[in-house]
Amino acid sequence: MIITIKNNSSRESFEKLNDFLISKNITLSPIVGLNQSAYGLIGDTLPLDKSALEAFECVDSVSRITTPYKKAARSFHPEDTIIDVNGIKIGGNEIVIIAGPCSVENENQIETIAENVKKSGAKLLRGGAYKPRTSPYSFRGLEEEGLILLSKVKEKTGLPIVSEILSVKDLDLFLKYVDVIQIGARNMQNFELLKALGKINKPVLLKRG
Repeated sequence: MIITIKNNSSRESFEKLNDFLISKNITLSPIVGLNQSAYGLIGDTLPLDKSALEAFECVDSVSRITTPYKKAARSFHPEDTIIDVNGIKIGGNEIVIIAGPCSVENENQIETIAENVKKSGAKLLRGGAYKPRTSPYSFRGLEEEGLILLSKVKEKTGLPIVSEILSVKDLDLFLKYVDVIQIGARNMQNFELLKALGKINKPVLLKRG
């Protein structure tokens, strides 16, 4: 549900609306990008009477939203989402390529690949330090050493680093060394990891399949 507020409404009339919604366990989320003041209602809005909301002095209009995942929907933020990674804008007019090896194996390998990635026009370097494998006997990555090698390459090339995290316990290392944290298809239902990543101030790349 979205409420549009009259431009000339008083602070007092708006607070009355807000207090009413709080009493119904509903919170207001500002909608960015509109000329008029508009708010999305977060909570169970099904029992709310549309006409009762329209009766408030400050309310210009009320509309119900049937879109699922409302906070991620265009109705809540009509403008494009632009992700800024060290000055590189992802989601704008330019196509941004992320490239690199499946796994970081040694310093010479990752340096050589990073140089070629940059020459080819890619803007971010992707390299696996922690590798999910089908077999427990397969090479599972250099882990922290791999992240350190990636950070050294970043210093030389200026390429921001993208790497896949497998566990919450490694989050501090990723916050230290990685610019974009990748979630692989295997972890798209690892809700403890997803919840932890939802609280950080760093871009997350979701690999759904």
